[in-house]
Amino acid sequence: MTLKSILTTTAALALIAGAAQAQTPAAKTPPAATPAAEAPAAPTAAPKVTAAGDIVATARASGQFKTFLKAAEATNLTGLLKTTPNLTVFAPTDAAFAALPAGELDKLMLPENKAQLQKVLIYHVINAKVPSSEFKGATRKAATVAGPSVELQGGATLKVNDADIVQADVMASNGILHVVDKVLLPPGAMAAAASAQPASATAGTPTTAPATQVMPKPQQK
Repeated sequence: MTLKSILTTTAALALIAGAAQAQTPAAKTPPAATPAAEAPAAPTAAPKVTAAGDIVATARASGQFKTFLKAAEATNLTGLLKTTPNLTVFAPTDAAFAALPAGELDKLMLPENKAQLQKVLIYHVINAKVPSSEFKGATRKAATVAGPSVELQGGATLKVNDADIVQADVMASNGILHVVDKVLLPPGAMAAAASAQPASATAGTPTTAPATQVMPKPQQK
């Protein structure tokens, strides 16, 4: 066989092999697995409040009442809440304050609305120990330090006015703390804050609200 015929035969075999390879289907690459959608994380429940001394110390240790404590400090109520015995405090969480209508908390925290803010806070205070056992299964009124009464409801969900008591009967050294999910507003509180005259309205005469401390003598029970 001549060299020319060998080269011709080799070329023909190469063409046949290439054609056969072209007709062989390429192996399919399996599609990448689609990651399963992650389930949304379940909401984290607020940690339980545990007694840690007096009412103020207990609220501070919990870490859920920063706004309430800031407001108490601004209205000169911190000392009274620490030292007055036999109190019941319905303590709104930071989330409860954040749920107020837009701008309302800012209005109440203005220096010229100090008296109104104090009235809102002491509307959360009863000058006697009122454990939940005293209103479970019943509805009763209880006078607050602010004057107007709150309504305590002892149904399937414990309530004070329209707020749920999300944790009852935290026994501090000087009274009882009930955790609530809404800020309790005495009648007319928002209207009074909105109509308060700003300090800058009177030229040359700064306006300051009196810090009236009106914690009555505790009632022994």
